[in-house]
Amino acid sequence: MFKKLLALLLITALVFSLAACGGNEPASTPADGEEPAAAEEGLGFKIGLATSTVSQNEEEFRAGEEMVARYGADVITHVTYPDRFMQEQETTISQIVSLAADPEVKAIIVVQAVPGTAAAFQTIKETRDDIVLIAGNAHEDPDLIASRADVVLDVDQLTRGVTIVQDAQKMGADTFVHYSFPRHMSYDLLSQRRDIMKKTAEELGLKFVEVDAPDPMGDAGIPGTQQFILEDIPRQVAALGKDTNFFGTNCAMMEPMIRKVLEEGAIYTEQCCPSPYHAYPGALGIEIPADKAGNVDFMLEQIKEKVAEADGTGRMASWRAPASMAMVRAGVEYGVAFAKGEIDKFDEGKMGEMLAQETGGDVQLQSLDGLPNFLMFVAGLEIF
Repeated sequence: MFKKLLALLLITALVFSLAACGGNEPASTPADGEEPAAAEEGLGFKIGLATSTVSQNEEEFRAGEEMVARYGADVITHVTYPDRFMQEQETTISQIVSLAADPEVKAIIVVQAVPGTAAAFQTIKETRDDIVLIAGNAHEDPDLIASRADVVLDVDQLTRGVTIVQDAQKMGADTFVHYSFPRHMSYDLLSQRRDIMKKTAEELGLKFVEVDAPDPMGDAGIPGTQQFILEDIPRQVAALGKDTNFFGTNCAMMEPMIRKVLEEGAIYTEQCCPSPYHAYPGALGIEIPADKAGNVDFMLEQIKEKVAEADGTGRMASWRAPASMAMVRAGVEYGVAFAKGEIDKFDEGKMGEMLAQETGGDVQLQSLDGLPNFLMFVAGLEIF
């Protein structure tokens, strides 16, 4: 029940922040001149995929494009829901339901599963019991979406409270600095994660330091928050030493934090929303050519080069693949396996394998209390 409440609080935050944050090797798209997998195998079925637009969340949209390239447009039907999804839920529902109108569609994946997804899935279930329904990063009540979807995927924020501190220690940290502000700490999910981080730090022998930063929604706005981060990190490094890991709870903090941590020679495990695309390009001055949009390997290599140039190798990190991209990729692969008759509608082990494949390493996977098909995961780090 406790985890359900925290998940619901996170969902509430997601609804208002979607636009704000825009091993194994991950499976790749076909090279030039190669035929997509579908053309080679003659699959004989289709997969429906609904994502945000490129303006709302480019990662999910690009992952959708990647799946089309991987299997072909004759297999993957990729649609987008409206940018104003809260005001246009009927359009969202219609877009998702329309995918089931094609009798060859055997799986429908929605990432992010914005409000209206549960209603769309219920409508589909009334006429099609041969489709597996997968929701990623759901914005609706956990009990509701879990009752309508066959599989629900989300990031395990509380487990991150443990893994972020553990990874910081592995990267050489003896101190952990946590930046936030009272409004964020009034959210149970974020305060509980902070408490878990503090407890884990104590167990591992790390000093835990809390720093109050200006709220980006306060009088000084985002510029005030970012200026504080730029000025405070050097102070903290001077006082605590370079073996200090920095973490913040707000997206606006990430770009100045990455820049200053690298300049000061400190440690940075991952962002509030872990992804190589989140803040790293802006902080390090990385330009993404049009033909490299959505190419995670290109981004990882660019970050590694920039970090090495600044003598920060081994002290900067992030998830190898964005969580949202992993959900899209793994969801499609799961749908393909279901359509081939290789798995049932719910197979936790198989989904774990596919998440590991699409994130380029092992994942920690567990279900939400009382909802076995609501799967939460944490992916491994890429240390630059």
